[in-house]
Amino acid sequence: MASAVPAHRMWRSGPHADLVGPFLCPASRWDELRSRLRAGDCLELGLIVDTGIDAIRGSAAAAMDDERVRLIMVEVPVPAGQDLVRGATQAIEQTPAGVRLHVELPRSPSWTEPVRSQPLGLALDVLAAAGQGAKLRTGGLRADLFPTDAEVAAFIVACVERSVPFKCTAGLHQAVRHTDPISGFEHHGFLNLVVAAARAVSGGRVREALAEARPEALAAEAASIDAATASAARAAFTSYGSCSIDEPLTDLRDLGLLP
Repeated sequence: MASAVPAHRMWRSGPHADLVGPFLCPASRWDELRSRLRAGDCLELGLIVDTGIDAIRGSAAAAMDDERVRLIMVEVPVPAGQDLVRGATQAIEQTPAGVRLHVELPRSPSWTEPVRSQPLGLALDVLAAAGQGAKLRTGGLRADLFPTDAEVAAFIVACVERSVPFKCTAGLHQAVRHTDPISGFEHHGFLNLVVAAARAVSGGRVREALAEARPEALAAEAASIDAATASAARAAFTSYGSCSIDEPLTDLRDLGLLP
């Protein structure tokens, strides 16, 4: 926290401020964050409620009571094994008006099946009706925590079909999908997700976009996306969580997508 808060201030006042979203902080570390804030701060905050769905209201209230913080987003996972519709409904009920909500839905083997009547589809229907968003975890500390291309594609398409905005997190420091040389894990690329979202809103082949490992091909497609498709894709895929900003920017520069 001692390095993250001043680094965030620096990025939000720098030349690429428009690419940097809110400061993401677990609710369990709120007191630690608060001790690092200064008088006159106006930190845009995305609160990750890691203390349970029932803790959303209290955690949000604590953040909103601090004038140095502007709470703009709440993220919360539905615990594995809990009914997704019930979890999404509880999260919606606890989230303050005017604050964006992204509910992290645990993966299921049924994701790659038609989603209209299965738990993912039903939970997304609830979020769509409330005008709230979903979240997908795209990696972790074990190989099995990385969803397959088919799972990610099914999630993206299901969200786009319902106009449910989504965000992603974990394992997305680099633009293009790759195999980590240390862990051996196959990582998704954030630019793959951007292109996949663009294809989803325009009726293209989403899974193939996620599988693309050729940097030049991926960058060329991203650069050729027309303005209307880009706007729709941006409304669908709103952001992703990253503990690095240098790495994504370096990748975008190397691909010729950022000055």
